[in-house]
Amino acid sequence: MAVYTEVSTEQVRALLLELKLGKLQHMQGCAGGIENTNYFVSTRRDGQSHDYVLTLFERLSFAQLPFYLRLMKHLAQRGIPVPDPTANTKGELVFELQGKPAAVVNKLRGQSELAPTPEHCAAVGATLARMHLAGRDFALTQPNLRGLSWWNETAPVVLPELDTAQATLLRRELTYQNEVAASSAYAALPRGPIHTDLFRDNVMFETLDGKPQLSGFFDFYFAGVDSWIFDLAVCLNDWSVELETGTHQAQRAHSLLRSYSQVRALSQAELELLPAMLRGGALRFWISRLWDYHQPRAASLLKAHDPSHFERVLRNRVEYPLPSAAMLQPA
Repeated sequence: MAVYTEVSTEQVRALLLELKLGKLQHMQGCAGGIENTNYFVSTRRDGQSHDYVLTLFERLSFAQLPFYLRLMKHLAQRGIPVPDPTANTKGELVFELQGKPAAVVNKLRGQSELAPTPEHCAAVGATLARMHLAGRDFALTQPNLRGLSWWNETAPVVLPELDTAQATLLRRELTYQNEVAASSAYAALPRGPIHTDLFRDNVMFETLDGKPQLSGFFDFYFAGVDSWIFDLAVCLNDWSVELETGTHQAQRAHSLLRSYSQVRALSQAELELLPAMLRGGALRFWISRLWDYHQPRAASLLKAHDPSHFERVLRNRVEYPLPSAAMLQPA
């Protein structure tokens, strides 16, 4: 989240009135993330306070947004804990503020867990599997816009910023991922709508009776139709990786992967390609963070991510590949 486009309280009040969400009490720009403009908004309705997130989309178009918002509503209606977009009386979910597409969703309870335990990872794995299954009958389709074709297009843009060793790593890994994508095993992977960005700061937890309880997944604005195992690999590359070193944490990985597979069993093709998808997930975020870091956009609130983290993760995934069977065993 960030603030690229300023909006006035009068504009927000008018939108809240249209959506029948109550009287504006407070609004505050959000500093986290890098893609869109976000505000936390509090209202008063029926004698109670309600909290929402107002998002202005800086890169996504009016035509693209129905996929993301309808997917969130589809999942919410099937009991998956995700933000539920608010519609107006015409059923529309996308609005216009300052010439930008905008949407309002309910704010999830709880907070992100930045130092997850195996218990947190188990909850994420099970909920991710439920989410994948719930999305099977979603009618809209859109490719993963940050998938392999985007890596191929963006790599030449960031290569001039790299030293010789980094450039060699990026070129070799991109070649490898293109070879994987051309394989019959890759073609056999089960697919559907995926989150593609389910890092620990995109999941909320509450503490109930002294135990963590997952209260929601959010930030679906990179979602697309792609392989479920890629989504799982992206998740593992954050939840089961040491942030300081990029090294694999076996106990957390086992907990997340085992809980996922208890809800949705992994196919043979998925088990075979999980190590390759872990590498692909690391490459995707190394390229995107290099791109954001070296070609920044102006914003009144913005915190850039460090590209070197996913370079370390990628090097670890290449140098110490873990068979899927090993990850399914307790550490």
